[in-house]
Amino acid sequence: MKKTKRLFDIFWTSLGLLLLWPVFLVIALLIKIDDGGPVFYRQIRVGRGGKPFRIWKFRTMVVDADKIGGSLTVGRDPRITRTGYWLRKFKLDELPQLFNVLSGEMSLVGPRPEVPEYVARYTQDQKRVLELTPGITDPASIAYRNENEILASSDDPEAVYLSEIMPEKIRLNLQYAEKSTVWTDFLTILKTLLRLAG
Repeated sequence: MKKTKRLFDIFWTSLGLLLLWPVFLVIALLIKIDDGGPVFYRQIRVGRGGKPFRIWKFRTMVVDADKIGGSLTVGRDPRITRTGYWLRKFKLDELPQLFNVLSGEMSLVGPRPEVPEYVARYTQDQKRVLELTPGITDPASIAYRNENEILASSDDPEAVYLSEIMPEKIRLNLQYAEKSTVWTDFLTILKTLLRLAG
């Protein structure tokens, strides 16, 4: 399964980059016009086996945003740029993670990689999710597509995320991994695209 999944990732990622390079150029131009800062943002996340890696994203927040606020971005966070708001809304900021997939650090489908400070809070059972290759999308991301709205309505977004959302996402991903195939991965990608289109 692992070899087939890797071939699946390489084929669709290569095709995606081939077709999407004009979109990358337009987004890069919009980010530069917006505030003149860097096009990409690289953040440390925890990958398979607990190994840290730098995830690729289009920058959607002001430069040095991580020094101004916390790891969670909730609602209309003032750190989010004008272009960044729309990139986040349609998940276009995640597109550069195709480079992480090509390098083998990520898969197209797998649990979203967390920041080290949150992984440090995993229980022993939750650490099982680190045996999986992280991905760009997963069933938990689809189930919690309105996560930002849930957190925005909370008095303590981080506490809600750590005590309720994060554990449930891990549970869903471990459950999915037990029966996942290339076909279920394809369906997960399709559902993700349909959700974004809707």
